[in-house]
Amino acid sequence: METLSRWERAIERWQEGLLTRMFRSEPVELVEALRRECDDHAVVCGPERVVVPNAYDVELAERVYGELTRRGCTVGQVLTDSLLRHAEKNRYEWAGPLTVHVTWSREVPNGRYRVAGNPMAHIRADGFTAPVAAPVPE
Repeated sequence: METLSRWERAIERWQEGLLTRMFRSEPVELVEALRRECDDHAVVCGPERVVVPNAYDVELAERVYGELTRRGCTVGQVLTDSLLRHAEKNRYEWAGPLTVHVTWSREVPNGRYRVAGNPMAHIRADGFTAPVAAPVPE
């Protein structure tokens, strides 16, 4: 088990290094903002069940977005993978299929990025209740 943990840490360091080369401006901060958004919107549905939003919008400043698309980077996939590992580590359940949508915006408040997470609109609140066991016929 210790070997797997070392591999996981090595992969995380590699990914953070990749993000650093891709963004050149606060990449770890962007990943942490995405994780924080996930954690802040977690809903405890039971002692063993925590559900988190499954749709995330990452808005990048025009300059950062232009640099990434010019290089042909798959930043959305890198962020999705990072978020998947974070959820697995915390034993979160997704409200549906996970999506991370990356776009550019002129209205980014800090000049770099904005992150927002929500459950997809077609997810209903009753989907968060634990399944009830069917009565056993006698």
